[in-house]
Amino acid sequence: MTELKDARSRGVRRWAIDLRPLAVPAYRRMWLGNTLAMFGFQFTAVAVPVEMYALTEDSFWVGLLGIAGFVPLLVFGLWGGAVADARDRRRVLLAGSALLWASMLGLLAHALLGGGSPVLLLALVTVHSIAFAISSPARTAILPRLLPAELVPAGTTLNYTTFTAASVVGPLTAGLIFAAFGTGRGLPLAYALDVVLFTGLVVATVRLPAMPPEPPADGEVRRGGLAGIVDGFRYLATTPVLLLSFAIDLIAMILAMPRALFPEVAESRFGGGAAVGWLYSAIAIGAMLGGLTSGWIGRMRRQGLGLVVAVVGWGLAVAAAGLARQLWLMVLLLAVAGAADLVSAVLRQSMLLVYAPDRMRGRLQGVNTVVVAGGPRLGDLRAGAMAAGFGGGVAWIGGGLLSAALAVLLAVAFPALLRYRSATGSSGGRA
Repeated sequence: MTELKDARSRGVRRWAIDLRPLAVPAYRRMWLGNTLAMFGFQFTAVAVPVEMYALTEDSFWVGLLGIAGFVPLLVFGLWGGAVADARDRRRVLLAGSALLWASMLGLLAHALLGGGSPVLLLALVTVHSIAFAISSPARTAILPRLLPAELVPAGTTLNYTTFTAASVVGPLTAGLIFAAFGTGRGLPLAYALDVVLFTGLVVATVRLPAMPPEPPADGEVRRGGLAGIVDGFRYLATTPVLLLSFAIDLIAMILAMPRALFPEVAESRFGGGAAVGWLYSAIAIGAMLGGLTSGWIGRMRRQGLGLVVAVVGWGLAVAAAGLARQLWLMVLLLAVAGAADLVSAVLRQSMLLVYAPDRMRGRLQGVNTVVVAGGPRLGDLRAGAMAAGFGGGVAWIGGGLLSAALAVLLAVAFPALLRYRSATGSSGGRA
């Protein structure tokens, strides 16, 4: 009986999410701060479009919020990455967090004063996005400074899992706030909760040790700004493994992201109502469940092959979901796609953090910020345009199949990614 219990215990530990990084105090504080901040961000993510529509009663203005959020990410994500490699990352993170906090207070004040301006709201969203873009590369690039290399995949998985959990629970909680208090009182409350919850991340950042840049390599001149960004792209161009990991993720997001088709499919196949909410939450639910059963990811040695398989799995699951005629089946298949996306995201991030030298991590995280933020938005554009020309079914199913096929062709044509093996994975169980 004891041996059976021990076997079951080992099986649970093998599959359950790896919690060992939480034993490291600095990581634990940052993880808790990030968890609170991500939960708070979801309140603002819901509140801003609600407020914009309440001010204008025009979906065009709501659509402009996407531009106000994306353009700063594109520009300042790259710049923030270069700064994170040239300056003390703790100070960069503190500066970005201070600006982010100020933008949150601005949104709160704008809602409290009433009679707000849509133009001012766009400006506040732009500042919020700039601050996030500046701080995000530094926040991610510090991970290998907080954890030993063998725990980086587990730490990355914990971060992604809590983000997806916040993406599920946060919007639902925001909806309850607006249902209970209405728009007038709900908007200030949502923004205020974001401000309060973000405090946890600020406190965790203040308690970090100094993180100055490592000494430059022989003959290297450390540069920030545009010159630093160019150096980062030059390094990326000479590193096939990382370049291919970014390319395969863009293929997955641009060609197979079905998000823009959810309203049409919910209305035409399932009669509208709550169906659209299930579709929008399905991918995040799958990613969250995938994270909770991700103990095996940290032990994977052939991470390049795993990344390719996960991206192919994402494309095929999305295509299969497009064929479903029952809501439960479509949600289930989208959840499978979300779990595959979680695996690919963790592997890509782990490869980047371990493979790249510390002096380049900030700039590469800047590129990663642009890819992660821009890929799904370009995917929305692709899906909408393709649906307008060929119909929603072709846009959804064809995009998923094409994504899987191109991922395989790219991996075969450029086998560096398939050959990549982690030096940190282990075949044994957790200590």
